Amino acid sequence: MTLLVGAPVLLPVLAGCLYAVLGWRPATAWLGAVAAAGSLAAAITLAAVTADGSRRALGGLLRADSLSAFMLIVIGAVALLAMLASPAYLAAESATASAHSGHAGPRAARRYGMFTQGFIAAMALAVLAASLGVLWVAVEATTILTAFLVGHRRTREATEAAWKYVVICSVGIALALLGVVLLHYAGQHAGVDAGAGLDWAVLAGQAAALDPGVTRMAVALLVLGFGAKAGLAPMNAWLPDAHSQAPAPVSALMSGVLLSVAFYAILRVKVISDAALGAGFARTLLLVAALGSLAVAAALLIAQRDYKRMLAYSSIEHMGLLALGAAIGGRLALTAVLLHILGHGLAKSVLFLSAGHITLAAGSSRITAIRGLARRAPLLAGAFGLGLAAVLGLPPFSLFASEIGIVRAGFQSGTWAGWATGAALVLLLVVFAAVARHAGRMLLGPPQAPENPDVPEAADSADPAGAVRLLPRTAALPLVAGLAAAAVLGVWTGPLRPLLETAATTITSAGVTP
Repeated sequence: MTLLVGAPVLLPVLAGCLYAVLGWRPATAWLGAVAAAGSLAAAITLAAVTADGSRRALGGLLRADSLSAFMLIVIGAVALLAMLASPAYLAAESATASAHSGHAGPRAARRYGMFTQGFIAAMALAVLAASLGVLWVAVEATTILTAFLVGHRRTREATEAAWKYVVICSVGIALALLGVVLLHYAGQHAGVDAGAGLDWAVLAGQAAALDPGVTRMAVALLVLGFGAKAGLAPMNAWLPDAHSQAPAPVSALMSGVLLSVAFYAILRVKVISDAALGAGFARTLLLVAALGSLAVAAALLIAQRDYKRMLAYSSIEHMGLLALGAAIGGRLALTAVLLHILGHGLAKSVLFLSAGHITLAAGSSRITAIRGLARRAPLLAGAFGLGLAAVLGLPPFSLFASEIGIVRAGFQSGTWAGWATGAALVLLLVVFAAVARHAGRMLLGPPQAPENPDVPEAADSADPAGAVRLLPRTAALPLVAGLAAAAVLGVWTGPLRPLLETAATTITSAGVTP
């Protein structure tokens, strides 16, 4: 059991060590994908094993339950897409390095392999941690590792984005650390055993004995701190810069998984808060963060000029939706939240991977630099357009089903939830109109000659009018697979449904009526 629980952490660590020793070369480029596939298989096995209860490993340091297993599936699925796309992306980046100011080479590729695998391992550790202290350490590790990845190109813009990311997230994680300390203090004064003082299950079980005043401060700091890492307002300023400068597969991991892992930490804190303080306190915090995040995303998407930043603001919008669903509570809303996490991870991965190849080929991430993509590169334009349709919540993609679930739960949960859901729907309409307008400008219209037509062989065929080859053949598979999975989940969850329902029950196990 220890080996099974630890596999999602150990496999990427092993792959990262092999990259450190052997470097990034054709024979090792797919190690990350193999490790991600193994982690996904282990996560699926854990989902079956934990159906009847949680499992511990390493003397209780790690604990896997249905929620942990579900999050490991999300991490494994998105990591597999990102790692399958990485060899083609790095090859395209290397081929275009002479025309751009970005940095590419064997040493950079080696660092990329090491840090991406460490990043994936840290996220897996975060969702397997039995202790809030270990969870905090794992989340902080993701900040350190991804800072190097955000600055991968070593340009001035990338370095500035990396520093901004480190500063803002470090402030947030410091607030979370203070919250962990206060919660530990409350636990000790409530008689919680010193050896299990930060075990979130123990704290949830004895939450009624926690001092309300100290617990209230701790929960507020934890939600604000982890919310900064999740991209929730008001500490979301790092996200657009980091996503616009990081390599495309890293952006896919950060937007598709890292934000959700940080939100997973908030869900664990919410269980403790609901048992100790009642549902109202965490609900209020999450509602403010939800509506604030939706408002920020809607306002900044209207006049957005950079399509990678547009995708980043879309991530803020979806984190706001997750916060809204968690605030509403109940099995329907939380099941929809979990489905939304997976659907968003798949769709946003496809979008960032597509955007990466568009940027490398066009030499710009400006919306005005892209015209007539549907005629110049049909496959890439199709993947990007369908990805946008998915994140906008259009059927048949799973985000349509999850958003309907959150909205239904909101209107069924009382006057306050109905008003909050109504306000969220208005903001979502603004987001929809803004993103659809930008997408039309990029995908349609007369073709525009690219700044850098010197790109690798692609799956899109060139036409006599000068259409360019934008998508390497090996990069097409993760795009198609991600879109197909998101579409299938929108109409049939199959064996995933019992896992979703059990995981949602885990979040509401504090016994507090929302």
